[in-house]
Amino acid sequence: MNVKFVFRIVSLAILITSVFMIAPAAIALIDGEIKNASAYIVTTLLMMIISSAMLIATKNYKSSVYAQEGVAATGLSWLSISLFGALPFFWSGEIPNYIDALFEIISGFTTTGASILSDVESLSRCNLYWRSFSHWLGGMGMLVFILAVIPQTKKGSGSGIYLMRAESPGPSVGKFTPHIRETALILYGIYILLTLLCVIFLIAGGMPVFESLCTAFGTAGTGGFGVKNDSFASYSSYLQNVASVFMFLFGVNFNIYFLIILRQFKAVLKNEELRAYILIAVTAVIAISINISNMYSSIGETIKHAAFQVSSIMTTTGFTSVDFEQWPAFSKAILLFLMFIGASAGSTGGGLKVSRVILLGKNIWRTIGKTLHPRKVYVVRMDGKPVDESICNGVDAYLAVYCAIVLLSFVLISLDGNTIGTNFSAVTACFNNIGPGFELVGATGNYGHYSYFSKIILSLDMLLGRLEIFPLLALVSPGLWSRKR
Repeated sequence: MNVKFVFRIVSLAILITSVFMIAPAAIALIDGEIKNASAYIVTTLLMMIISSAMLIATKNYKSSVYAQEGVAATGLSWLSISLFGALPFFWSGEIPNYIDALFEIISGFTTTGASILSDVESLSRCNLYWRSFSHWLGGMGMLVFILAVIPQTKKGSGSGIYLMRAESPGPSVGKFTPHIRETALILYGIYILLTLLCVIFLIAGGMPVFESLCTAFGTAGTGGFGVKNDSFASYSSYLQNVASVFMFLFGVNFNIYFLIILRQFKAVLKNEELRAYILIAVTAVIAISINISNMYSSIGETIKHAAFQVSSIMTTTGFTSVDFEQWPAFSKAILLFLMFIGASAGSTGGGLKVSRVILLGKNIWRTIGKTLHPRKVYVVRMDGKPVDESICNGVDAYLAVYCAIVLLSFVLISLDGNTIGTNFSAVTACFNNIGPGFELVGATGNYGHYSYFSKIILSLDMLLGRLEIFPLLALVSPGLWSRKR
């Protein structure tokens, strides 16, 4: 294990996170909130001192880097920025318990949007900003950002691809270009452009600039932290429609946008995941619209709310325009189904991912075919290309561990005594990085009633879901820290 490399990446993650805390500190100073400004300034200085010391200590790191280092660096980086990122909430006194503050910031970084707060509007602007910006930072990934802005000091190490594979969502991760830094720059370039477009459209609809920024951060990161207690319910139909469109766009694999830039439109149209993503979303909107048609005054309003919630839940954003807890059981069942499917691989959304669901379906059919015709060779294909057997096996393993963690978490938080519906949807919503669930954690509820033990379990679920289980789970594996390859 190249320990120096691992902690060098961790130190860079801490340092960059501290730099981003300057903005909420400035907002607090502008608003004349000395205590809040002090919380951010002290946290920033603490993080800079610790990260600087770590950078000095790891200056002469070895260039040999493998998957072990990528996994360890990713898991430890996300844990570190979460532990530090919670401090301003805690030291400002607006979230007086550190476990609650940690839950809130983990929910932010993992783009979950689950909150322990019952009155969001009581937060100061600096904390609202940091809370929402954590979505944007975690959406594309902290380590992808490091790869984009900091050149590799030692060429030929191959560290970039291992970091990207460990942090990026989906069954497989590739490069747009021969150089991983160029790929990271392209990803963040597209991410920033779409975010700016979202801000412009929101401002054009009359949303104040500060609210537009916070909302765009939550939309881009598919996170769902809002600045209002009713999320999107009090905003105009135009603003709700803008959010619906951009949530859906951020749930698309960013490789699709790169293909569009290259004008490879045939490749875009042939992409199986994109076609399935659109088909699932459209089918869900139609089914829910029919089911809730008698609840709203017009067809347009019905479709608007159905599309908003489908886009929000499927992309695991978590914004709400209505209290969908009042919808019929059929509509809620569809939303629960979408919670598990999630968005596309290579997007900022969570869940199982559409591509992984497609591969699972094809694996099932292959198994049935082998049962009926044992001697026949079956090849799983995606976009017309054969899928490596290791990827198929990885998808099966992911699903098995996924189910085990969801069930174990459900049992553990059930010690609090809440209903099965509340507990199961809470675990599902946290693990799939969605935010709102059903019943007590529904569109108008929150997670504040859970015990500190349950909040820790749900916080771990959010991290496991965002990092797709293995980078975080591997930290407790003795094999990760072994010197043997």
